[in-house]
Amino acid sequence: MTRWTPDPTFYASPRDAAGAPPEKLAYVAAFDREARRPDAIAVVDVDPESTGYGTVVGWTDLPHTGDELHHFGWNACSSALCPTAPHPHVERRYLIVPGLRSSRIYVLDTKADPSRPEIVKVLEPDELADRAGYSRPHTVHCGPDGIYLSALGGAHGADGPGGIAVLDHDTFEVRGAWEADRGPQFLAYDAWWHLNHDVMVTSEWGTPSMIENGIVGELLLGRKYGHALHFWDLRQRRHLQTVDLGDAYQMPLELRPAHDPSKTYGFVGVVISVEDLSASIWVWHRDGERWTATRVIDIPAEPADPELLPDLLKPFGAVPPLVTDIDLSVDDRFLYISCWGTGELRQYDVSDPFHPVQTGSVRLGGIVGRAAHPARPDLPLAGGPQMVEVSRDGRRVYLTNSLYGAWDDQFYPDGVGAWQAKLDVDPGAGGLAVDPRFFPHGNDFRGLRVHQTRLQGGDASSDSYCFR
Repeated sequence: MTRWTPDPTFYASPRDAAGAPPEKLAYVAAFDREARRPDAIAVVDVDPESTGYGTVVGWTDLPHTGDELHHFGWNACSSALCPTAPHPHVERRYLIVPGLRSSRIYVLDTKADPSRPEIVKVLEPDELADRAGYSRPHTVHCGPDGIYLSALGGAHGADGPGGIAVLDHDTFEVRGAWEADRGPQFLAYDAWWHLNHDVMVTSEWGTPSMIENGIVGELLLGRKYGHALHFWDLRQRRHLQTVDLGDAYQMPLELRPAHDPSKTYGFVGVVISVEDLSASIWVWHRDGERWTATRVIDIPAEPADPELLPDLLKPFGAVPPLVTDIDLSVDDRFLYISCWGTGELRQYDVSDPFHPVQTGSVRLGGIVGRAAHPARPDLPLAGGPQMVEVSRDGRRVYLTNSLYGAWDDQFYPDGVGAWQAKLDVDPGAGGLAVDPRFFPHGNDFRGLRVHQTRLQGGDASSDSYCFR
């Protein structure tokens, strides 16, 4: 499990990572909404020189049903080189794959045959509940001293508080809850950090009962979903400050801190404003000794014929953007924003994080638009750009189209399907183009829906760095 020299996919700085060789495989979480068949990890060939380019070349079924795979991640990454808790000889070879609905956690080894990941360990829900006090594991981040796993629920499915569990990145055993003093924090979603500044940042979604059967209109209009960021002392595991975005701004989800470890800012996407159905992007940053957040991008809802809308949206006569994921290129230049409702992926130049400039846009799917892929112009697409992964060099962007089973069914009641797309990026001026050669979809994923993509060797949202 250890190496004599550091894993070659670990890079000391963002600049080194951006110069790394391109990925050749992508791992994709696939799940059965009906829970009749096992979920799986699909392996897709992303090497343009390969005869299998754009096809599913590997598949690993999980042994149970009803897991609902969602987010997953690597056991170790470039943060293993940080001097605060150095573990340079651990390998980036294991995928940590939680079941969001089952609270089961799988460990898959990709080393022997990267196209056929092997299940080497399964952590049952009781282990997470009894050792950490959590359930509904959501987001995996590899840190310098272990694996950080955010969770939405309390022990054994209780309705909170959510928080962070820590796993050992050698044995994968659950060490326990990360928080020593959670203060007022109750709702959970994502967690990221500024390692060199000893700061953790967490965001909010909702408890299991608020999300597992779909969005609850009464809770949304009652402004009961999450609307705050939390800042923590990373080393002491102690809550420092809550920054409330305002209860109109429901569900600040994905966190993307600057990759430059000297910086103390980052971006968070807010799914929806209950006042006008818009979505927004905020920048968190220091203001003296305190933290604050500034709204820097607003994305309006798009008017639509109510007859074309799902029941949930008919009274509003509009399609909300529903920003469900964001990603930041390793050079901190381009921010990508998934508008799952309208079917748009937006690209912004955020060289000045307080004054973003839009530089690109692509449409695929959408509640009303159903924009087709150039490989199949005759095929209207359901779902929309959802999980977005950016390659380390920033030249490629990968998209998948499912949000979460119950929410898919509400917003796309005629079915969400399954598809993955790849966009090519102009690294100079910006701009996006859909790769017409890359379009695994439908039966390529054996009838399962697809959620997150992880790239072999790491991607823009996998790593954190301690050196510039």
